[in-house]
Amino acid sequence: MTPAFAVISQNVPAGLGLKTLLQGLFPMAEVTAFTSFESFEESGPGRYVHFFADMTVFLHNRAFFEAHRHKTILLGHGVTDSFPDMHQIDIYTSEEQLMSDILKLRHSAHRPEHHLPHTVRPNTSTLSSREAEVLTLIARGLMNKEIAEELHIGMTTVITHRRNIMEKLGIKSVAGLTLYAAALGYVDTDTL
Repeated sequence: MTPAFAVISQNVPAGLGLKTLLQGLFPMAEVTAFTSFESFEESGPGRYVHFFADMTVFLHNRAFFEAHRHKTILLGHGVTDSFPDMHQIDIYTSEEQLMSDILKLRHSAHRPEHHLPHTVRPNTSTLSSREAEVLTLIARGLMNKEIAEELHIGMTTVITHRRNIMEKLGIKSVAGLTLYAAALGYVDTDTL
């Protein structure tokens, strides 16, 4: 069964942006963005593993979300103080921090029904051993020149490996590669 996430946000760009990030982190999941609680409700909320709800939607439909607290993730800034018992993500932060927070939320889930699904891991034939080394160094924050020096290869070779990694994994940003590497265990999520 394909896991499904719902993003409910009256802010269309924020909702679509989070949908895109979630699709990048969890390519096997179905992610649907809604601009109203009513359209979300019509889609059958029971089928979603998690609801990512912005603060306005949450406050207008608080009884529903509190009844489904284990599935609800609040989106906003500084909501921790107001609702300390709810899962929360600050969407007014950098892409890297937002993606890191989503992965940390997945890793900190204590009950099976709270878990976000793991990202798809490539089989051993997807990345060559050299590409895996390059991915690890990218995730550690090294620049192309530093990677070339570390691996004793040319800068053009590093660029080629980086392009191949992005094509094979379907990830277009350094932040996405970093978080993918963290999900695979190449780097510790606490260091992101």
